[in-house]
Amino acid sequence: MKRIAILAAGLALAGTAQAAQKLGEVQPQRSPEQVYGAVCGYCHGKNVGPVIRGRALPASAVEYIVRHGQNAMPAFRPTEVSPAELKALAAWVEKSSADPKEKGQ
Repeated sequence: MKRIAILAAGLALAGTAQAAQKLGEVQPQRSPEQVYGAVCGYCHGKNVGPVIRGRALPASAVEYIVRHGQNAMPAFRPTEVSPAELKALAAWVEKSSADPKEKGQ
């Protein structure tokens, strides 16, 4: 009975302290813009790889390619781009507008 009370109290605290965050969900450590700038932008948009912003690429495709690589693009491990960061990045890339400063192949 004591364990149930402790569990209930813990869940109540988790619900109030993290109302916007689902229980057990890890929030991204870096914003999508930070990940893009630090990891993706080195090639994409600088005449090394194709421009990916503003193309409405499906988030699921972005996630797959980042984890598995494609052609000259290497795969990125979860230690380089966390699963939460990748999910946020993929959604951001899908909805992003083209940047007129970026150029690509």
